[in-house]
Amino acid sequence: MTAEIINLNKVRKARARAERAAQAAENRAKFGRSKVERTQIAAEGEKLRRELDGTRRETADVTPDAPVAAETANHADDEDSLDPGTVS
Repeated sequence: MTAEIINLNKVRKARARAERAAQAAENRAKFGRSKVERTQIAAEGEKLRRELDGTRRETADVTPDAPVAAETANHADDEDSLDPGTVS
């Protein structure tokens, strides 16, 4: 019942080799695109950004000193006054 003897240098070198392979794969994905692919991806991103900006709601210009409408101010009180047994 002896433990298996391993060469630590081989393990270290194998780990370093695996790390270099992972880095190479990342670099291939990051820099390995053709000019056509890069421009296509950039155009798709720009199109998505324009569509998102086109659907964005315009915010109302509300000044901090403007009075709050009575309906919105009393809305929280209305929920507290409802009987939970009668609401479906």
